Amino acid sequence: MIFVGDDWAEDHHDVFVCDADGVRLAKRRLPEGVVGVAAFHELVAGFVDEPVEVVVGIETDRGLWIQSLIDAGYSVFAINPLAASRYRARHVLSGAKSDAADAKMLADLVRTDRHNHRQVAGDSGAVEGVKILARTHQSLIWDRSRFVARLRSALLEYFPAALSTFSELGDRDALAVLAKAPTPAEAKALPLGKIRSALRAGGRQRNIDVRARQIAEGLRVDGLDAPPAVVAAFASTTQSMVAVVGSLNAQIAGLEKELADHFGQHPAADIYRSLPGIGVVLGARVLGEFGDDADRYEDAKSRKNYAATSPVTRASGRSHVVVARFVKNKRLADAVHQWAFCALTTSVGARAYYDLRVGLGDSHHKALRALSNRLVGILHGCLRTHTIYDENTAWAHRPENQLDPQFRSAA
Repeated sequence: MIFVGDDWAEDHHDVFVCDADGVRLAKRRLPEGVVGVAAFHELVAGFVDEPVEVVVGIETDRGLWIQSLIDAGYSVFAINPLAASRYRARHVLSGAKSDAADAKMLADLVRTDRHNHRQVAGDSGAVEGVKILARTHQSLIWDRSRFVARLRSALLEYFPAALSTFSELGDRDALAVLAKAPTPAEAKALPLGKIRSALRAGGRQRNIDVRARQIAEGLRVDGLDAPPAVVAAFASTTQSMVAVVGSLNAQIAGLEKELADHFGQHPAADIYRSLPGIGVVLGARVLGEFGDDADRYEDAKSRKNYAATSPVTRASGRSHVVVARFVKNKRLADAVHQWAFCALTTSVGARAYYDLRVGLGDSHHKALRALSNRLVGILHGCLRTHTIYDENTAWAHRPENQLDPQFRSAA
């Protein structure tokens, strides 16, 4: 076997090749793209006969280059950059760093310690598409939240009546009216008919008259006035942010339809949708982050560890502490946490388990984390056996047997 360290950059790859004893066989800088991949294949072909004899270490798990290496049949290990940094510090005390040295370090790492790292999963193209859409959808929602927060901050400076009138600034009603009247004076002078027209244009179809009167009353409340120049400046920024939030709303809605289509076509979609608390969006996020490689998780514990729902034990001498996992896939952890919260109203068993944990003194978030750990285990069993979720089977145990002792001391 040969071991290849690949230190990647945007336009090139530094490659180091060694044998099982760590003896250097070759090192080279290869360009990105088809030419570079062809050169990589040619380089390793000079030392082995079969692709399975090639082990590659690289600090990323996605991209066209990675996919081409996996398709070629090489064993590819994606090394977390933090782990790579710690490994480098074991061998280079001076703190020196270079691309060529990092390539050698990665080759040595997969040569000696690859059993401690995760091989890049062989997920299907279908689940990769779901993951891309789910991540983009979530990122746009985060972007919208940031712009709404900026809009709220601006209105607080010069137009507090708008904050009192609209509880949700990202809502279609608020955006439609603020686009028409971004200043207090314009809002007070806005006729009831124009408010109705703005609401219709924004997409409201019911209770238009009632809502229009509520908005008119809220915007016509007297308040403190900012200087005209300040009001004019804030009005311009408000209109800009309203336009951005409105555009993000449209893009999020469009992506959600695409996400639903891709998720619905995946073979495991029915299993995910059968679990309590999971809808299309959450199901797609969880599926995309977990992947669909059947050999990626050895058991339910491995899946729970990756989801960061299981606690971590820190024991040294007389000290023994059990804490929550902080190093994690944040997108997956966020989705699983929301999943557990939604399951409280859709599953009698999930609610009983949560109430039991709270009754034993757990905080809300600690109880949710314990519940999400249980749900991830149930999901793993459903996927392994290719069966739809069944409430009685999942929660048939006695309540006291549902408690995992490791959680009793978890933070």
